[in-house]
Amino acid sequence: MASDAETPKQETAPAASLSTIPQKRAIDEIHSPARPSPLNPDVKFADPPSQAEDDGQASRSKPSRMKKETLKKRESKGDSIPPTPDPKAAEKDVEQSESSPLRYKLAPPKPSDFDAPRGPVLTQHHEVIHSEGDTVEFFETSDHVANKKNFRYTQCIADPRFPSMFYYRQTESEPFGPRFTCEDAASHVFFDKSARIVTTDRGFRMARANVAVREGRWYWECKITQGVRPPPPGETKPEGGKHVRMGWARREASLDAPVGFDAYSYGIRDVAGEKVHMSRPKEFFPAGEGIREGDVIGLEIQLPSERLHRKIMAGQYHPAVDAADEPPPPTAEAPNIVRDRVPIRFKAHTYFEKIEYHTTRELEDLMNPSPSTAASANAHPPHPTHSTPALRTLPNSYIKVYKNGVLMGTPFENLLGFLPPASRPTAQVGAREGLDDGMLGYYPAISIFRGGAAEVNFGPNFWYPPPDFNATDAEAQSRKLRAVSERYAEQVAEDIVYDIIDEVDFWMQDGGNDLSTGGANAKAEAVNLAPGREEIKELVEDD
Repeated sequence: MASDAETPKQETAPAASLSTIPQKRAIDEIHSPARPSPLNPDVKFADPPSQAEDDGQASRSKPSRMKKETLKKRESKGDSIPPTPDPKAAEKDVEQSESSPLRYKLAPPKPSDFDAPRGPVLTQHHEVIHSEGDTVEFFETSDHVANKKNFRYTQCIADPRFPSMFYYRQTESEPFGPRFTCEDAASHVFFDKSARIVTTDRGFRMARANVAVREGRWYWECKITQGVRPPPPGETKPEGGKHVRMGWARREASLDAPVGFDAYSYGIRDVAGEKVHMSRPKEFFPAGEGIREGDVIGLEIQLPSERLHRKIMAGQYHPAVDAADEPPPPTAEAPNIVRDRVPIRFKAHTYFEKIEYHTTRELEDLMNPSPSTAASANAHPPHPTHSTPALRTLPNSYIKVYKNGVLMGTPFENLLGFLPPASRPTAQVGAREGLDDGMLGYYPAISIFRGGAAEVNFGPNFWYPPPDFNATDAEAQSRKLRAVSERYAEQVAEDIVYDIIDEVDFWMQDGGNDLSTGGANAKAEAVNLAPGREEIKELVEDD
């Protein structure tokens, strides 16, 4: 079988012509070396290419790249080259309304944020036996924030009925009612359980009440439980060492100083019953009269209407036209209250943090005038039409002082105004000038010194009610003398209304969607899933 197979024949390659065989490539004359060398002795310098060849070569060559200038050079020329678009610009460029509070992107509240607020931790400090035989326990407060470092704090609570307002609204802890507040008191101030009796073992420390008056006539009492005592038998000099001052103070007044220390407070000294404003004591009580332990000092304040107050601060006050201070018509527009605040946590508490109003240069110069400003201050004292808002006074405003029910006189008149722009927030990120947060005003305030103690009575059952306190005549509400406790009830109602207004405002900014049961659940889910939300800030206790 193998022998029968034919052996394959080898095919011969076809003959190729000489022209088809690749030859050695000659050096292109255009690309010949510029100089002869041993390897290229026969160099022929070619003529430069023709214009047609240049055009053809240019058409085949790559286009040259345009050299870009640096960003710094373009900015120096002022060229308006748009930057790289920011994908989050749509979220950042939302214009903030001047009539609405600032809105923050926050994480959803924790379950503990819905619990009722708790008061500070009370640690017994000491006991005092008063001259009447009563024993009072004083406590040191802890685990709470304090109004300092240019911020102010009020308690808040998470409420599912406020989904648009990041779920938080204002609230208060026990003891309820008008009282002193540990957040708005200096350090080393000790309270009893009712927070209506205060003392200290240090130098002058101030405590402010939790209620502010803004217009009308108001009255409260202060009883000296530990203070200057009458002289012992056979002596003329009273027993000193423990002192108390009382009066009215604005939010800008320093807590580490007595009432009347600066231009933001008006006080009465127990020594000789002197009146004090801007650290300048002046005679007020009759000679030989003073404030002793057991005395009850009543303080009355009268302020014009907020409508007139705002006209003064806007520079629209005319004494001849506005002297009567008539009440506004029922259709008058209510003032805009804007509360820029953010919820924060401190230990087991939740607070609203807001930027505090700060002292102004004009009132500091008024208190301590320099040689260059003394002449101007004397030539232009504070008055309702002053060119500087902080130096504008309130016409028909005054403070009256009573001692054990007897009117001692009117130590202060034409009080300084407090509405913006007279009050300005601390200059920092997030601070907006010209806004009223609804808590500007004059607060009942007490300063105690080295064992001095005082008890307050905000009414309505006063120890020594003024003669016209229970007047039954048909007197206008703005002219009627009222207890500070009534103002506290009004303040609580205002806080509720302002919270509802803020909720409706934010709800409208969100499009006014239905917030029934299903809508609220959808809103809660949207809050939980929203990107870029920040956890509520946690404050750390100072060392």
